[in-house]
Amino acid sequence: MKTKHPQESRVLFLGKKDNPFAERAADHLRKNLRHPLIFIGDRHDKLPEEVLNWKGDLLISFIGSWIIPESLLQQASYAAINFHPGSPEYPGTGCTNFAIYNGEKEYGVTCHHMKTMVDTGNIIAVQRFPISEDDTVFGVTQQCYRQIETMFYELMDCILQGKPLPVSSEQWKRKPYTRKELNELCYISPDMPPQEVERRIKATTYRWPWAYTKIGDRTFILQS
Repeated sequence: MKTKHPQESRVLFLGKKDNPFAERAADHLRKNLRHPLIFIGDRHDKLPEEVLNWKGDLLISFIGSWIIPESLLQQASYAAINFHPGSPEYPGTGCTNFAIYNGEKEYGVTCHHMKTMVDTGNIIAVQRFPISEDDTVFGVTQQCYRQIETMFYELMDCILQGKPLPVSSEQWKRKPYTRKELNELCYISPDMPPQEVERRIKATTYRWPWAYTKIGDRTFILQS
């Protein structure tokens, strides 16, 4: 970022609510920049006018759930980047769920430039780590958050020193998963084999199960 004084860089940070990793990243910006604009929320929170009207140098989405409008992306003169808790094989929503469902042996996190369609922009950096059959969605997600926090500090050091962002040779491997696909993964049909039922329950349990079934017009959510 070519600014005379790095502390004067105009940065917009969008972080995940109730996430200590995002809070620490936001504090890092407060300590190193004079006037960062920081908004912490969840996917149900609308972006406030102050955010939508922002103009500056760097826009950061840190494990955010918002689809950033093109009009806002264009206001970042240096870059608009996202830290995604999934490797390039798993763009979109429910990435860790699908990785667990597919029995992956390796997973990772991705930092990339943002485009209007989520998880399709050019990749800046990827960090990978092994996962085992015993790993849970919650455990893998926490590992992703740790990796993202480390990656964030490394890239911010690079940016504040006036160095260009890295360019990764990695490419996204598929279209982004959608919330509809995640909801379908959560559904358990009474005629599914027991192995498939257990596989879906494991893949859609975070702190509590998301799996559900339907009988007639009634929906029954699995209890832990």
